[in-house]
Amino acid sequence: MAGGFVSGFTHPILGWDHVVAMVAVGLWGAFLGAPAIWLLPVIFPLVMAFGAALGVAGVPIPAVEAGIASSAIVLGMLIALAVRLPLWLAGAIVGLFAIFHGYAHGAELPEAANPLAYGVGFVVATGLLHLIGIAFGLLVRWPAGTVAIRAGGVVISAVGAAFLFGYA
Repeated sequence: MAGGFVSGFTHPILGWDHVVAMVAVGLWGAFLGAPAIWLLPVIFPLVMAFGAALGVAGVPIPAVEAGIASSAIVLGMLIALAVRLPLWLAGAIVGLFAIFHGYAHGAELPEAANPLAYGVGFVVATGLLHLIGIAFGLLVRWPAGTVAIRAGGVVISAVGAAFLFGYA
């Protein structure tokens, strides 16, 4: 199990493209309120695990890195523009992007790593990043907090754009 859990745990937290998108899921969920605050961060890792299975199996998915960068751009803009979508649509958007993130984890799974330990590691790290987003998202209770959250959405989108266009 050496390298499995640690590799899986560090993968999402060492890549800013993953960090901003996963924080954005929690942040947008908090911005939308109940039940999205808990549902979106549950949908993401569940669908991400499916995407990881596709990656491990070698099923080709085009433009994975662009999908990951686009997740930050889109989620950041949804936050910045204070978009309130129906829960089913918000869940579908989060789920779509989770496939790309999961695929990247699965496709990059080191040969020597224990796949189960690796998967547990990246799901735990993802959950922690979602919780960080939720914690910041709770600032929505105050007018200045709402402004800060929306500004954070702009930053998240900018980081995603930097990755998409090769500046990061």
